Amino acid sequence: MSTRMCHARVIASLVGCTALVLALTGTTAQAHTGDPGRQTLAAGDGWGSEGTGTTGGSAADADHVYTVTTWAEFKAALAVGGTAPKIIKVKGTIDPVAEGCAAFEATGYDFAAYLEKYSPENWGLDTDLTGEPADSPEGLRAVSAANQDKVIKANVPANTTILGVGKNAGIRGGSLQIKGVDNVILRNLTFEAPLDCFPQWDPTDGATGAWNSEYDAVVVYGSTHVWIDHNTLSDGRYPDSTLPTYFGEVYQQHDGLLDIVRGANYVTASWNSFQDHDKTLMIGNSDSAASTDTGKLKVTLHHNLFEGIVERAPRVRFGQVDAYNNHFVVAEGQSYSYSFGVGIASQLYAEKNAFSLPAGISAAKTLKKWSEAPLTAENNYVNGALVDLIAVHNAEIPAETLQSGAGWTPTLRTKVDSPRAVPGIVDHHAGAGEIC
Repeated sequence: MSTRMCHARVIASLVGCTALVLALTGTTAQAHTGDPGRQTLAAGDGWGSEGTGTTGGSAADADHVYTVTTWAEFKAALAVGGTAPKIIKVKGTIDPVAEGCAAFEATGYDFAAYLEKYSPENWGLDTDLTGEPADSPEGLRAVSAANQDKVIKANVPANTTILGVGKNAGIRGGSLQIKGVDNVILRNLTFEAPLDCFPQWDPTDGATGAWNSEYDAVVVYGSTHVWIDHNTLSDGRYPDSTLPTYFGEVYQQHDGLLDIVRGANYVTASWNSFQDHDKTLMIGNSDSAASTDTGKLKVTLHHNLFEGIVERAPRVRFGQVDAYNNHFVVAEGQSYSYSFGVGIASQLYAEKNAFSLPAGISAAKTLKKWSEAPLTAENNYVNGALVDLIAVHNAEIPAETLQSGAGWTPTLRTKVDSPRAVPGIVDHHAGAGEIC
C-alpha cells in the first residue's frame, strides 16, 4: 500500500503522489486542498510554523496565479502585483543562462589576458586585485560578472508560492533571492546550482591564492516564515570534478545550494534532496553578525537527503537549528569534510538522523567544531547502529572537543520517524517530482 496520498477527493486518480505525506512519512502540508499551489505548511511543522505560520500565496485570487515556461516570464510574474498573494507555477526547465556565459561578457573581456596578467609568476601572491582600473582584465571581469548578476538573480516577494508542475520542472543556473520578505513557499523544483561565469582570482586567499565564486541556488536573507519543501538541488551538469584548474587551483564556479543568513528566521526545509555539492547549506554567514543574527536563524531541517555532499549540511552560526530524520549519504571515494558544522553561538539539536558512511570514514567526522558552542546530538544511527556522535568525535578528535547540551528542546515537530527507518523513507520520498 502506498505511503503517499493526495487529498481524499482526488485520491482515486492520484495514488502514489505526495501532495500530502501520511503514514510513514508524517503530514507535511495542510490537508484543506488538493491543489499543491494552495497548500500551506502544517501547524507544528518546524520553525516555519511559528506564530503566523507559512501560507505563501495560498490565498491568491485567479488573477494572481501564473504558469511560466521561460525565465523572462518567471521574473515578470514575480514583479507584478506587489505583495498580494500569488502562485507561480513553473512548467518545464527555465534557464537564464541558455545563451551561455559569452552573452554576459563585457566588450574587450579576454580570459586569456586575465590569466596572463594575474598569474602568480607575473602578479605575485601578496596583493589582491582591489583598485584595478575599469579597462584592466579585472575591471572587465567585474563588469561581466555584474551583467550575469543582473540576469540570473530573481527577487521573490512576500506572500508567494513557487511550485514546479509535475516531475520535470526546474530552474537551471538561476539564483532565487528571498530577501527581506515574509511568507514564501518553494516546492517541487529541481535546481541546477548557478555556475559563476566569471570567478575572481584572489592571490591573498590562503597560501597559494584561490578562485572565489558568487551565487547560491536559493538565498533566504533577512526573511521570515519560509517553507522549502520537496526540491532537488545539485551541481547538475557541472560537478566540481569537471571544473578546470588555473594557477594550480580549481577554477571554482560554485558557491552554495541554500543559504539562510542575515537575520532570517522561522524557516522549515523538509523533504529536499541535496546532491553532489561542496559548500551546501549555511545558516548564518559571519561570526561578526551577532547584532543581526542573535535570537534569530531558527531553522528546522527534517527528512532531507544529503548525498555526495562535502561539507555544510549545515554549518550553523547563532541559530536554534532542529535537524531530525535527515539521511546523510557519503559515497565511496568522494571528498568528505563533515556534515554538521558547529559555529559561533549556535544551538544545534541533531536527533534521530541516519548516516550511511563507507569504510574508512569515521562517524567522528560527521561533526566539525568551528567555535565553542554546545550541541545536542542524540539517537543518531550510523550504518544502522546507534552511535554517540559527540563521544566518538571527542575520542578521535580531542583537539576539537565538543560540549553536549544545546540548552533547548524542539517542540515544533509533526511525525518523527525511527532513525532506523529514515534511509528507506527519505531516499524514496525526498526531492522534486513527489508533489501532485
